[in-house]
Amino acid sequence: MHNTLYEILGLLIVSVLVVAAFRRISLPPILGYIMVGIVMGPHALGLIANEANIHFLAEFGIVFMLFSIGLEFSIPQFLTMRRTMLGLGSLQVIISMGLFGIIAHLVGVSWEVALLAGGALAMSSTAVVLKQLNEQAEMQSRHGRNALGILLFQDFAAIPMLIIIPVLGAHMTGTANGTQNMGSELAWALIKGVLAVALLLVLGRTLLRVLFKEVAQAKSNELFTLTVLMVAIAAAALTSSLGLSMALGAFIAGMMLAETEYRHQVESDIRPFQDVLLGLFFITIGILIDLHVVSAHLPLIIALMVGLVIIKALVVGFLEYLFGNNGGVAFRTALVLAHGGEFGFALLSLMFNQKLIPELEGQVLLAAAILSMMISPVLIKYNGKLAKRFMAKTYNKDRQAQELEITEQTQHLQDHVIICGFGRVGQTLARFLKKANIAYIALDMDITRTQEAKGAGEPVFYGDSSRKEILHAAGIDRAKLVVLCISDLHTSLKTLHRVRELRREVSVMVRTRDEGHLSQLMDAGATEVIPDSFEASIMLSSQVLLLLGCPPSEVLREVRQIRQNRYSLLKGFYPGETDEPSSIEQSTTILHSVILQSEASAIGKQVAQLLAMNPEIEIEAIKRDGIRGDNPAPDTIVRAGDRIVVRGTQEAISRFEDYILLQN
Repeated sequence: MHNTLYEILGLLIVSVLVVAAFRRISLPPILGYIMVGIVMGPHALGLIANEANIHFLAEFGIVFMLFSIGLEFSIPQFLTMRRTMLGLGSLQVIISMGLFGIIAHLVGVSWEVALLAGGALAMSSTAVVLKQLNEQAEMQSRHGRNALGILLFQDFAAIPMLIIIPVLGAHMTGTANGTQNMGSELAWALIKGVLAVALLLVLGRTLLRVLFKEVAQAKSNELFTLTVLMVAIAAAALTSSLGLSMALGAFIAGMMLAETEYRHQVESDIRPFQDVLLGLFFITIGILIDLHVVSAHLPLIIALMVGLVIIKALVVGFLEYLFGNNGGVAFRTALVLAHGGEFGFALLSLMFNQKLIPELEGQVLLAAAILSMMISPVLIKYNGKLAKRFMAKTYNKDRQAQELEITEQTQHLQDHVIICGFGRVGQTLARFLKKANIAYIALDMDITRTQEAKGAGEPVFYGDSSRKEILHAAGIDRAKLVVLCISDLHTSLKTLHRVRELRREVSVMVRTRDEGHLSQLMDAGATEVIPDSFEASIMLSSQVLLLLGCPPSEVLREVRQIRQNRYSLLKGFYPGETDEPSSIEQSTTILHSVILQSEASAIGKQVAQLLAMNPEIEIEAIKRDGIRGDNPAPDTIVRAGDRIVVRGTQEAISRFEDYILLQN
């Protein structure tokens, strides 16, 4: 008991130190967790030496990793991207699996195990790719969309492998039912797998909605989280009872919950410990690594890692080119996906547990896959620069064609509007501009949307608005206004910086979903920032006032004043238990009231004195004897029993509260 406690304590201490260090040097935390496992494992410091504990941790970690991946898997998204997924994705998995399987078989591994190992190596890291592409504002680019389609198919393709591995492991280790041959056993396992998936999906569309509706009505985060965990483990137990992998049940459970209206609530509630459980899985991967084997076979591991990256890149690049993408896009997609991934680690870990892979070969494979994942952030980050360097002819030719097309269509425009982002907001704006006979040009990174709109006669072009050349082609030097209708903050900031580099004086309007980004966008150079939540509140409030009989002129004056003051009157809200933790960040402005007790040091002081000592907050109102007085005068003296309503960040309000409640 004590040994297990000390193991867990040591695990937490080392995890905090290593993951903090990896974040500081901008490396993925996933790699930090793997390093923790290596350091803590039986092959290094030996702080986790209990074999049973390791296997339990590994299995538990895999279950929750697959559950979190299932939450990200969307069937509607699968159907929307079916051409990329079923075409590019399926061929990438099949060809990569075949090539890696042949190589594994040539070095003495049986065909069955070789193909499964090849399938594991065919997987790329969804977590690393999506995070890096989102940060680089490349998610909506052609190589970003293609990479996403392939990643989604990889997740889907892992399901049959999760079914096959336990059956194959039972036969290889001699624990299977001797009355059946392996072929019929695999066929029966696949049938059970299909039935289990179908059953769980049907339950997800019927019983889960009813269950979570009842749980949600209780308004208890604790009960909701317990229900989520119960569903995940129950699904894992169901597939395990059928002789299938527990990870399969967890993955399907995640998919089920992803299709309900409670998906975002599930993600919000499980996020605090989801990352920890994922970290647990990657720690168990590190525990499996034997540093003595790695050091003894380092040249072979590096050679395998280079081979893995090159083969995957060649397969993806060739298929991209075959599907009609130019060399530059094919090269960039290849770099983004040329590494091992967490799903591959999960499959390799399951094969380890089932004794399908010999110790030495498994160590070498796993180490090569981890090394490839370690270099993946660099390959993804510099995919554009590397494409310019090595695919300059096709890459630049495609970009020049884009720029030339936009230039030819916009060369006659003067004092026009450039709309960056042609989603619903951008299209609504375009309709108003069209009715007002104001010329505009729209830029968007969604190739399907631009082709559809362009075919209908709209002045919309495929192009990255954060690139200088595209903005020049759109006539930034002649434009009267630039409007950013982009929902992603990283892309908005990148585009805003680029616009200001090219032309300081042009007006830039920016749309943002979150009012917390207002100050950041204003500091970056936006002329005006329009937060969706504030504008929706203004429209609702003004309509309510009009329906109640308030004069339109007064309503209009109030709305104008709010907008002229950059929404300062609307900043701040009273947080409650139902608010998502992600919506209350450190920079979010909130409202809070503080009651002055008779011993408080602030009693007898003026409002101006309190503000001078706490410049980061504002005093919204003072409630005294049941009467609330808004915007108190600076010379107002506070008394015992006053309730002071303050506005500011949570941290600033905490400091203010400590200051005024100090006892005399």
